[in-house]
Amino acid sequence: MHDIIYNELCLGETKQESKEKFREVIESLVSRGAEGIILGCTEIPLIVKQKSYDVPLFDTTRIHAVAAVECAIS
Repeated sequence: MHDIIYNELCLGETKQESKEKFREVIESLVSRGAEGIILGCTEIPLIVKQKSYDVPLFDTTRIHAVAAVECAIS
């Protein structure tokens, strides 16, 4: 995962085999009982999209951005 993030996604590259690797990891986690997946790196949402998975994905960049806006306007 580290190599995909730093050697591809950070450079603006997305490869089909990398998408498949993420899919394998997510499916493995779900098969072992995961009920949601935290996308804890800003680049992961570039390659992992909610529409491709039945399990909820939590994009931490989006979560933080929404919370910052809510804090700013309150």
